[in-house]
Amino acid sequence: MSTYVAKTAEIERKWYVVDADGLTLGRMASEIAKILRGKNKPQYTPFLDTGDFVIVVNASRVVLTGNKLDQKKYYHHTGYPGGLKDVSYRSLMQKKPEKAVELAVKGMLPKNSLGRAMIKKLKVYAGPEHAHAAQKPEALKLTI
Repeated sequence: MSTYVAKTAEIERKWYVVDADGLTLGRMASEIAKILRGKNKPQYTPFLDTGDFVIVVNASRVVLTGNKLDQKKYYHHTGYPGGLKDVSYRSLMQKKPEKAVELAVKGMLPKNSLGRAMIKKLKVYAGPEHAHAAQKPEALKLTI
């Protein structure tokens, strides 16, 4: 017996659309990360990008449980001394709702060049419209 290893020429990529209206952020992000990695396919290979493209619409309507809307913060550093900045989830959702979904999914992907390639296959839109109709994406119903 030998282990099957997918070749880059054999990988078929599909496009999926996820409607985030009413979905919990973390549960939705973990399912999307699984699809971006390719773990839903039988030819999954850990060291190759075998995943599919995912389009998320209605990102502004994603929900958080508990008091996370006010207590959860996103941090980044400017690179200067004392340059730690924090943004609450409520203000992030008002300014850039797409960024909250992207950061949640990015945190669930590998922290290397493979993860950086996978996150490029995620397209997030705040409203119900997207610009990828030519790719004929399939509607994906998440079971969460």
